[in-house]
Amino acid sequence: MVTDLVDVLPVDDLPFHVEQHGIDVIPASERWATPRAIAGLWAGASVNIEYLVYGAILMTFGFSLTDAVILIVVGNLSWVLVGLASLQGPTAGTTTFTINRAPFGPRGSRAMALCNWLTMIGFEAEGLILIVGAGIVLAAKAGVHASAGLKVGLVVAAVAVQVVLPYLGHATMTRVLRWLIAPFVAIYVVLAGFSVGHAHAVSAPAASWQLWTAGLAFTIALSGLGWTENGNDYSRYLPAGVSGRSVVGWLFVGTALPEIALMTLGAAVFSFVGSAASWNGANPFGAFLDQHALPGWFVVVFMAFVVVQLFGINSLDLYSSGVTLQAMGLRIRRYHAVLLDSAICLGITVYAVFNSQFSTLLKDFVTIVIVWIAPWCGIFLTDWLLRKGRYDPLGLQDTTGSSPYWSTGGVVWAALGAQVLGGIAALASSSASFLPSWANPISRHTSTTSMGFLQLSDVSVFLGLGVGALAYLALGGAAVRRQEARRLRLA
Repeated sequence: MVTDLVDVLPVDDLPFHVEQHGIDVIPASERWATPRAIAGLWAGASVNIEYLVYGAILMTFGFSLTDAVILIVVGNLSWVLVGLASLQGPTAGTTTFTINRAPFGPRGSRAMALCNWLTMIGFEAEGLILIVGAGIVLAAKAGVHASAGLKVGLVVAAVAVQVVLPYLGHATMTRVLRWLIAPFVAIYVVLAGFSVGHAHAVSAPAASWQLWTAGLAFTIALSGLGWTENGNDYSRYLPAGVSGRSVVGWLFVGTALPEIALMTLGAAVFSFVGSAASWNGANPFGAFLDQHALPGWFVVVFMAFVVVQLFGINSLDLYSSGVTLQAMGLRIRRYHAVLLDSAICLGITVYAVFNSQFSTLLKDFVTIVIVWIAPWCGIFLTDWLLRKGRYDPLGLQDTTGSSPYWSTGGVVWAALGAQVLGGIAALASSSASFLPSWANPISRHTSTTSMGFLQLSDVSVFLGLGVGALAYLALGGAAVRRQEARRLRLA
């Protein structure tokens, strides 16, 4: 593992200096990272309060603790997808949505980059909402009423602080996120200690298979699947000849294992901290005020740690958002994009804090993410397999008609067609209750009524991935093989 980045990093990527790289190809001399170091960055982001909250909200679906743990373990296997979607960066030396020009074309890829940018904005706003929620708990413990002015002040302060790490860049984030692992493991171990004494098995009626599929989709989307579009943004600092098995293995260990532990802890905490109503409220951390099992001093310390940690996780979203904007063709420096995102998030967060229930907002957001990201992931990985992992790094940077990935007018219509088909399949099989009946006919056709509530099945992840991949293989597989053969002849 890299122990002193200052000794090995080039001037363009020093900790606590503004990184100058955007989506340009990282030279071989600057490929300082190892699979273990990249796993450390992801682990620092995975030992995170968001996953504890996700575990608690999963329980509000109506699962028993045993059922929730099974769903958490199975759902986090999706981190293998992130490992696979990190294997292109070492070869191409650039970010995900620059590499995405291979399957979609330089112009066609812009539409997918836009989807990713909007997704990152959503996750950034989620982190800010939780930061504000933790701040409100701390204020309540200090006897301060959560007025409108206090909420707005917390949002503004959070936005101002969160820009620091992603503004500085990759090396700074790698170092700081690794520093955060030990203290946050310690605080969660203390919380687990309280849980052992107070948690109890939550009894619930046997869950229908429809409810199981909805819980699994929720877990998969918020664990591995929701990060697949970011993997290469960090793996591009790995050397081109790195072992793919090592990358996937280390990344899985650094992400899936801590997230399984934290989401399970969240499910256990749900049984004695607050109530289903409090976890489903506008501020899920309000549950920590509606309980008597945890000492007041620990709640204060825990919430203070939470705020610091959420800034760390938001840094990954902001960093990837910046390079995604560049991949869309915007002539903007990566660190300037961080400021742009933060300004947009300010408005979204203020609206959400005053007008939304967090769990409802999160569940609806998950539906939207799955509809585009599941088919995209299937297409992206299928294209990588068809090309046998080979890319032309300079060709990916070329957005003119001379690009080897230009296809028809800069657009690969087979990929966009597969994306549309996969998105329709994912939407049709989604359990989102806010959708009109004509939008998700598969889920409604297989629905059931339990305890007076309509329960919709949800296989959107699997249909989105599968239809996207198979449609791309059928519509564009032969063209990709011809394109690769021609490119290799000219190389």
